Amino acid sequence: MKYLLTLLVCVILISTSSCNRKDFSTEPSLGKLQFSKDTVFLDTIFTNIGSATYNLKVYNRGSNAITIPSIQLENGTNSNYRLNVDGIPGKEFTNIDILAKDSIFVFVETTIDANNVVNPLYTDRILFDNGDNQQDVDLVTLVQDANFIFPGKDAVTLKIDSLTLDGQPTTLKGRFLSDSELTFTKAKPTVIYGFAAVPTNKTLTIEAGANIYFHDNSGLIVDDKATLKVNGTLSEKVIFQGDRLEYSFSETAGQWGTIWMRAGSKNNELNHTIIKNGIIGILVDSIGTHSTPTLKLQNTEIYNHSSYGILGRETNIEAHNLVIGDAGQASLAATIGGTYNFTHATFANYWNNSIRQLPAVLVNNFFSYTDDSGQEIIETRNLHAANFTNCIIDGNNNIELVLDNVDAGGIFNYNISNSMIQFTDTNDSYKDNTEMDFTSSFYQNIILNGNSHFRDIQKNDFIIGEESDAINKAKSTPFSTDILGVNRSTTPDIGAYQHITFEKEE
Repeated sequence: MKYLLTLLVCVILISTSSCNRKDFSTEPSLGKLQFSKDTVFLDTIFTNIGSATYNLKVYNRGSNAITIPSIQLENGTNSNYRLNVDGIPGKEFTNIDILAKDSIFVFVETTIDANNVVNPLYTDRILFDNGDNQQDVDLVTLVQDANFIFPGKDAVTLKIDSLTLDGQPTTLKGRFLSDSELTFTKAKPTVIYGFAAVPTNKTLTIEAGANIYFHDNSGLIVDDKATLKVNGTLSEKVIFQGDRLEYSFSETAGQWGTIWMRAGSKNNELNHTIIKNGIIGILVDSIGTHSTPTLKLQNTEIYNHSSYGILGRETNIEAHNLVIGDAGQASLAATIGGTYNFTHATFANYWNNSIRQLPAVLVNNFFSYTDDSGQEIIETRNLHAANFTNCIIDGNNNIELVLDNVDAGGIFNYNISNSMIQFTDTNDSYKDNTEMDFTSSFYQNIILNGNSHFRDIQKNDFIIGEESDAINKAKSTPFSTDILGVNRSTTPDIGAYQHITFEKEE
């Protein structure tokens, strides 16, 4: 035991001495540092909400170890930026060593109150060394003031409130909007944490040019007998997206939840709206009448959702000049029956983040569940209408349209006319499916497997070009302008866009 004790003491002494000893010699940096970037752009942040962490790499390209005498923020301790240099947090640092042919990381973060800065473009500099040897890297951040909607919180337990829907508690963090919050304007962005719900018999109005940002696990709920009106215009669209403003998140799906129109919501309308990067763009779960639309969509774009662009369940949706792009499951799932009318719509699903099991457009008339005895039960509902007129249905799967009818003697009405459809049934999986017989009277003037000639599917740019088979193949409808306001009263094209001639790359 005595020898063991002696050994432990020796180990401790050796460890302590090695931690305090610098076993290499250095020379001053002499202004010869190199950097991974000369400016660190911290993207846009909202007032009082911390930024992501950004990194800067500082290189010693020389053959000798060096010491940087000083690293500090130009604005000193008053700066709104925070640094972490080689694992040490702070705003001022001295005698930082870098081995020969080596480098260190400098991490940068910020939190800024927009009310405390004169210019929304907030800047500072990281100063390396001093005097004639001083070098610097610029820091730039755009700060946006915003209206924030947070869930409530119990004053004693500090537990975040959850929504109660239909008199039952849920696990959804959030709250109902007050009367003073029922108009979103373009004056400031609106940032939502948790689920913001529109109360019964109330209307949420979103004015032209408004921007709505959702935090993770957040969304918008339109409750029973409530209404959502989105009044975007061609020049001032309304945009729904996640609150991660860094460029790397600009095309990242699944950042927020959904816009959920619950059973009984009514007279919902979206005009000139963009919805992107959520889990489900719009979930319409409203069991209404087949004569009055629960949701009307006009000149609306829905992109890049990890599950569905639109998921309708026994509801009534009417849309024209609609574009739905990538989705992890289906761009449009019109399920459990209902009424669906789409005119001059483009459904283009080129999802490539995982294997997609569903087509771009799925229509069915049933739902299934497991009863108490473990038996699967399938129930059907009437499909009063599934009408697609002048639509493009395309994507990177062989089959991009499926009408799935569980025949239980109910109604299954559909009509597809002057539309272009991607459908190559190489395995004859649908040869006995009468709903997928494109020679039947339920289909008129169909173009199978034509060339859509989209401008850039990687960027969800589904404007069609001069080689598209959709040109001049649509029939006349009351919708005489396309989604961009281009006249289509004569020789209309199939889809949401009239064709253009693409500029040739030089």
